[in-house]
Amino acid sequence: MEAYEKLVRDEIPKILDAKGVPYEMHVAEDAEYRERLIDKLQEEVGEFVESGGSIEEFADLLEVVRALKSLPEYADVEKVADQKREERGGFDGRVVVKGEK
Repeated sequence: MEAYEKLVRDEIPKILDAKGVPYEMHVAEDAEYRERLIDKLQEEVGEFVESGGSIEEFADLLEVVRALKSLPEYADVEKVADQKREERGGFDGRVVVKGEK
């Protein structure tokens, strides 16, 4: 059995209990929570890409983004996103460029 230590959704301990799966848990403090959310974001992006863009994986990715948005340091993320969209546009035009780096 492979060892793991990662941030999970709130109901996962109940699911593990119901299945009789042994585990240890703790509640992350602020700094650890932020770090683990960033790790989870990377994990979920990978799963989304690997799945070919499944809606279930996208939903998982969205849940992590929602959690990150709730952190104080990201309180203004929507404002920053709006500013960037105003300055550089969004992706609605489906513009693809080709060139060399």
